[in-house]
Amino acid sequence: MNTASQNRTAIPVLIALAGATLSASLGISVASVLLPTLTRSCAVSVTEVQWVVLAYLVSVTITIVSAGRIGDLFGHRRVLMGGLILFAVASVICATAPGLGVLVAGRAAQGLGGAILIALPMSLARDLVPEGRLGMAMGLLGTTSACGTALGPSLGGLLLAWSDWRLAFWLLSGFACAALVLVAWSIRSDHRRNAVSVRELDLPGTLVLVVALAAYALATSGGVAGVPVSPPVLMSGALIAILLFVFLECRVAAPLVPMGLLRDRAVGIGFAMNLAIGTVMMSTLVVGPFFLAFSLGLSEAQVGLVLAVGPAVAAVSGIPSGWLTDRLGAGRVMVLGLGQIIIGLLCLAYLPRLFGVGGYVAALMALTPAFQMFLAANNTAVMSGAAQAQRGRLSGLLGLSRNLGLMTGASAMSTVFVAFLGTGDATQATAEEVGRAFSMTFAGTAVLALVTLALALWSLASGRYRTLSLRRSG
Repeated sequence: MNTASQNRTAIPVLIALAGATLSASLGISVASVLLPTLTRSCAVSVTEVQWVVLAYLVSVTITIVSAGRIGDLFGHRRVLMGGLILFAVASVICATAPGLGVLVAGRAAQGLGGAILIALPMSLARDLVPEGRLGMAMGLLGTTSACGTALGPSLGGLLLAWSDWRLAFWLLSGFACAALVLVAWSIRSDHRRNAVSVRELDLPGTLVLVVALAAYALATSGGVAGVPVSPPVLMSGALIAILLFVFLECRVAAPLVPMGLLRDRAVGIGFAMNLAIGTVMMSTLVVGPFFLAFSLGLSEAQVGLVLAVGPAVAAVSGIPSGWLTDRLGAGRVMVLGLGQIIIGLLCLAYLPRLFGVGGYVAALMALTPAFQMFLAANNTAVMSGAAQAQRGRLSGLLGLSRNLGLMTGASAMSTVFVAFLGTGDATQATAEEVGRAFSMTFAGTAVLALVTLALALWSLASGRYRTLSLRRSG
């Protein structure tokens, strides 16, 4: 197939993959705006209703690596279609749920499907999109995810104004069904073997990893309602389970996560950077509202409007970021993106205190495109060199590292902010104290981004040295 026909074929493929990504992204964001209504409708407390969001996030996190591995074994197209069917059916269960218990169970099942919809589009893009357009594909998937994040709350609000909360889940089912039709039409075959041994599934490793990630997810949630175990105990359990997982993976014939894969410098550092930048990204969502509300005195509606600038800018900057990655190379764009992230974080630390809301918006407009540049470049760098049998697994690990970063940021950045605040309660602190804690927190995230930049430069320099050595020895 020539390049022109490959490019034409890639367009419907990318539309189908974007539809799957949009469904998973909406599954996270649309539910958040439903929580107050669900609290009244189901006659439950706020701490109980938060499981509507938490069940989905935990389910996605603990299964995303396994979803990628199953795709490698049984076929990316086949498993993606199964994930879309599961997501659609679970959405119907949520829409018809008679009470909170069934709704939470439906959300957990929806998260299983969502893990597949997050993990496999990147691996399918690597399989089906021409090499010269891989960066564009990663940028489009990032844009679609950002669009879903930005669209979810406003779409959920409109649906609540028109009908009730159940309509949101009917709509999610409709999105998944539409994406299923697109995938079936545009992606014709898998080119994977059908005979799979049970040993290749690494069931013990999968079980231990699920336990580790579930404990970590619940620990970083700060001890949510219904979990009788404290966060420190959960975190200790997660660490023990991770050590056991590494022990098992070094001794099985077909590991879920080959340790040699993580020891590869480019791959291992790519995952570490993804986790670090995910932590930084989440800090803007968990710390920013405190500054806007308690230092600048904005109302809840005004805070939401200001925070919506980030996803809106991300939605329009993903594809240009992919285009830059294809033109300049993943390594250069990654370094440029990390450099701009550092500048954007320093702007966020100090400009809002000098110029108020205008300074905050300006900092977000500098920071958000840099996140998209890094994500497009890092995903391209990791996936471009992936062997075909490893692509689903790598895609799942990229999604996992980002999710772990987001969860870590939600917990750690709130803790850092409170530590700098000193009072332990933003409502009791003065506007100046909140502003100072905000600045110190984001100055700290700039240091984390600087360390990430150093890792990127080291990885790139090592790669160039290795290539030069191989050429000389050849």
